[in-house]
Amino acid sequence: MVFSSFVFLFRFLPAVLVVYYCLPECARHFWLLLSSVLFYAWGEPNYVILLVLSIAVNYFFGILIGYYKNQNRRKAAGIVMITAVSANVLMLCVFKYSLMVLELFETICSVQIDFAGIILPAGISFYTFQSVSYLADVWRGDVKPQKSMVSFGMYIAMFPQLIAGPVVRYKFIEAQIEKKQKNQRNDLQRVIRNLSYGIGRFIVGLSKKVILANNVGIYWQQISGTETGELSGIMAWFGIMAFAFQIYFDFSGYSDMALGLAAMFGFRLEENFNYPYISKSITEFWRRWHISIGTWFREYVYIPLGGNRTGRVRHIFNILLVWMLTGLWHGASFNFLLWGLYFGVI
Repeated sequence: MVFSSFVFLFRFLPAVLVVYYCLPECARHFWLLLSSVLFYAWGEPNYVILLVLSIAVNYFFGILIGYYKNQNRRKAAGIVMITAVSANVLMLCVFKYSLMVLELFETICSVQIDFAGIILPAGISFYTFQSVSYLADVWRGDVKPQKSMVSFGMYIAMFPQLIAGPVVRYKFIEAQIEKKQKNQRNDLQRVIRNLSYGIGRFIVGLSKKVILANNVGIYWQQISGTETGELSGIMAWFGIMAFAFQIYFDFSGYSDMALGLAAMFGFRLEENFNYPYISKSITEFWRRWHISIGTWFREYVYIPLGGNRTGRVRHIFNILLVWMLTGLWHGASFNFLLWGLYFGVI
């Protein structure tokens, strides 16, 4: 189910919103979690159990890390933290990168391997990264472990950002979740304000996706499908610009829709794009493009590695490693690995 489909716009979303605001505050997290699981099952029925299992396992990991920290058993908390992160990374690697490894094995060993049964579960990169950020924040002491499995599951699986992001750090949204757990009475003005902003933001994103990205994408497909010998220089440049705008309007459109949907339910998420094409450098561009993933890699990979506080050689290594991982996160292929290293060098 995609945000621009009639089923989502005229059936799923209105039904979820109406029930959400008819329920008492204490039951809304459960309803949003249930709706999000149903939303995921609509498109990924074979892997919905993986999402539920990830929620349950990471919830208990978080509780265990918090327990050991309260007992001042930092070593035990660190062991649980390493185990938890390793389990999440292993799950992501198995489902996202096994095909890449098997293709390499097939090429090196000249054997035939059937890849038909290997399918990447939708959204696995996003909900895995959110789980890791939550566990890391609990271990650092930046947030308290979420005691409610329902609220934690709602945070991980919230359907506005489940499939295409942005990656939501728990410490950014913790206060909003805790506030809603206190069973506050409905404030009609607050509800109307959230719905008004959310619907407006969603319409902007939907327009970017349907009116701009889809139509510019048709032009790009026509040019990219033209034989090289028949392409003029002007057509090639127009094709490059068409692709640049198509990918921007598509991705930022989805982010706008996600932020708008979350606002309808009373949650404010971090911005994911900030006019990246006005950037004056590659560094500035990546601070404006897909902000949530850049922030995630900075906080949970780059800084723990030492960032720029180390020697020059180690600093360069940290940059290249982070960008190699960024490339692999965007796509499970050696082209994306080189793409990441290319930007790391720049």
